[in-house]
Amino acid sequence: MKKTAPGPASGAQLEGGALGTAGIVFFVVAAAAPLLVMAGVAPLALNVGGIGAPGGYILAGLALGVFAIGFTAMSKYIHNAGAFYSYISLGLGPRWGLAAAVLALVSYNALEIGIFGALGYFTQSTTADLVGLDLPWGLWSLIGVGLIWFLGSRSVHVGARFLILLLSAETGILVLLAVAVLLRGGAEGLTFESFAPAHVFSPGLGGVLTLAFAAFIGFEATALYREEAKDPSRTIPRATYLAVAFLGLFYAFMVWIIIQAYGPDQALALAASDPAAMYFDAIENYVGGSASTLMELLIITSILASLLAFHNAITRYAFALSREHVLPRVLGKLHPVYKSPYVASAVQSLLAAVVIAGFALAGADPYLQLLLWVNSPGVVGIAVLQAMAAAAVLAFFWRDRRGHSVWRVRVAPAAALAMLMYATWLIVAKMDLLTAAGPAVNTILVAVTPVSLMIGLALGMRLARRNPDLYARLGTTDVDAEPAVPAEEPSSPRSAGRSGGLRHGRPGRRNGFLTEDFDR
Repeated sequence: MKKTAPGPASGAQLEGGALGTAGIVFFVVAAAAPLLVMAGVAPLALNVGGIGAPGGYILAGLALGVFAIGFTAMSKYIHNAGAFYSYISLGLGPRWGLAAAVLALVSYNALEIGIFGALGYFTQSTTADLVGLDLPWGLWSLIGVGLIWFLGSRSVHVGARFLILLLSAETGILVLLAVAVLLRGGAEGLTFESFAPAHVFSPGLGGVLTLAFAAFIGFEATALYREEAKDPSRTIPRATYLAVAFLGLFYAFMVWIIIQAYGPDQALALAASDPAAMYFDAIENYVGGSASTLMELLIITSILASLLAFHNAITRYAFALSREHVLPRVLGKLHPVYKSPYVASAVQSLLAAVVIAGFALAGADPYLQLLLWVNSPGVVGIAVLQAMAAAAVLAFFWRDRRGHSVWRVRVAPAAALAMLMYATWLIVAKMDLLTAAGPAVNTILVAVTPVSLMIGLALGMRLARRNPDLYARLGTTDVDAEPAVPAEEPSSPRSAGRSGGLRHGRPGRRNGFLTEDFDR
């Protein structure tokens, strides 16, 4: 039997103690791209769900908050950067863990690479409108790849400082709009009928929930920064709850604000006729034309922040898998100064550049095809991974609650599993909302998830035959032993352990949705 000898990647450690709670929250919230979600998907949510759309975001946030209860309980037993891969390996076994690893890499790469299409599209249209510089979208996307590679290969502190600046700017412009609307009392006076059960639980709630769950993609990445967190047993749970709470409340608040800005009837009419212009026109009317121009620029920076956050997630997955000898060891190399997975960063950036160049040379639309078609399989994949992680938490604590309450490690994970399975079904059933494509394209895009899982399962079976020792250790790198289990009792690995639709809009703007930091 051939055994894999420990290599240089085995003992490699990311920069420990580099991120506080606020830093991790910034990485996670930046991935969600709040400004683009609001300017792009909120009008679509209004169109399908009516004035009760804000309630859909709250419901999605509550469901993911329940998921976070068990997710954070298990987080203290996972001390590496593997996140879903490690959770599922320890809860459901190495074979499903490896399947999750393949799906996670495919999904996060799909999310990030697709978002480069949005970067190219919005940068091309904005620079052409504002300064008359009309460069090909592919060139702007490739420039973005270079910038994200530079930041991603540096210290996590550099990325954190970059993200706090960009995220503060994009949320700030939305808060400015909100304050202006509130001070003027909206178009017809402030009302709260959006939160009435009759409006929230309308026939369009399923469509709103589809878009709302997709808007949270990336929040689970808090666990990816465990090795770089200060006091991770406290920082990771705190960051997870804060990220979910902020996104849920902020999304609901800003959708409610846009309804108040126009009045319920006019808001629904605009959501159907000119959705892409809603937020831009609102801030122009309530604040001024310069604020509308600034919002156009900040959408570009919002996309950059999201790209960096997803890039970091991908490189940390690659690092964790390399350290466990699942991926080539070279991907586990850390920069001697910055302690960043710089080789994984370079490889991921090269992959993104190749895909972007291929789409550009083929004459593809950067928004309709590179963004929506490439991004959407990532949304489905992450939803499936969240459901698998909920099942893994349930299995991990099934025989031994390890001092946790029944509510935290059994009831909450079981409820989260049911809700996330429903969310996954909604996303698949209403895929046309995310892709603006027909049944044939949607079928192919949805198939990416089961195919990725099957490839991962096949790799697991192969690894179990060729190197059973390595197979048995999958997902356990740097995991502390469970204190509740006596030292002489061995533990098995199982127990030890925006896309969005495109509707009509004015020239130079399209409504879309993108998915999925700072040191305190």
